[in-house]
This record gives sequence, structure tokens and C-alpha cells, in this order.
Amino acid sequence: MSAEESERSRLPFEPNKKNPKPAKAKSQPPAQPKASQGKTSKQPPFNKEEMAIPKVVSQRMIRRVAAFCGIPTALGIATLVASYLLAIYTDIKLPPIAVLLVNMGLFGIGVLGITYGVLSASWDEDRVGSWLGIGEFGTNWGRMVAVWRETRQNKV
Repeated sequence: MSAEESERSRLPFEPNKKNPKPAKAKSQPPAQPKASQGKTSKQPPFNKEEMAIPKVVSQRMIRRVAAFCGIPTALGIATLVASYLLAIYTDIKLPPIAVLLVNMGLFGIGVLGITYGVLSASWDEDRVGSWLGIGEFGTNWGRMVAVWRETRQNKV
């Protein structure tokens, strides 16, 4: 991958600097005595401001997570209350396994909604994105997979 391609595919809020690759264990000089190690302090490659997600993007993510996770979770709780009220005040007796499966499905969708809420938000500070975020999800999922692959290749 050329430098131009990696620059085009980097995250909108990703720092421009590259992390320095650690040296191999074989090429490192012998260990220094403990007295001199206290004087040299390693500085992290990025500071907190460079690594932080911009406030606009994080609020966009929070709103989407609240919607895509909160609605199914609230519906899951509502089905428990509704099935209880139906059993107490009417003659409708729902099978417990049906109530359990509906609840598990709705809570499961709520858990998936957390991931979808984060990945469907536009990570570009200047662009809001679409209402459902399907295009943004595809873009962000592709970025995430590319970083996983790159990390795996660097370990080998």
C-alpha cells in the first residue's frame, strides 16, 4: 500500500503521525542498569488530544446507540410487562418459552444495536451522514477490517 493510498483511507480524526515500529529483540543493546533507566522516560507516540474522538462525532455515536440499542431494549422490557399484565388481567396465557424467545431476540437486537450505532455514525466531523447510516456502516466496517488485517500482518 502506497503512502497516498494509506492517507486517503485513514480515519477522519486519526493522527497524521505513524507509530514507530518497535525494534526486534535481537537488535536491542544489552539492558542498562536500573539506576540509568529512571532517567529515560518513554513518551507516548500520541497525546490525548490527538487520540480522542471529536466531541461532534462521539455525540453522534451516542445518539445512534441510544436509538438502535434503546428502542429494542425498551421493547424487550415492555414485552415482559405486557405478558405479565395479559396473564393477570385477561384470560390470555402466553407460553413462557414464547415470552423468553421474544425477550432474548429483542435484547440481542439491542446488543447488536450498540455496535451498529457506533459503526453507522459518520466519523467525519463535517458530514452528518444518512438517517439509517447504511453507507457509513459499510465504510466504517471496511476501515475496521482493514486495520484488523494490517495488525495481523504486522504481528507476523
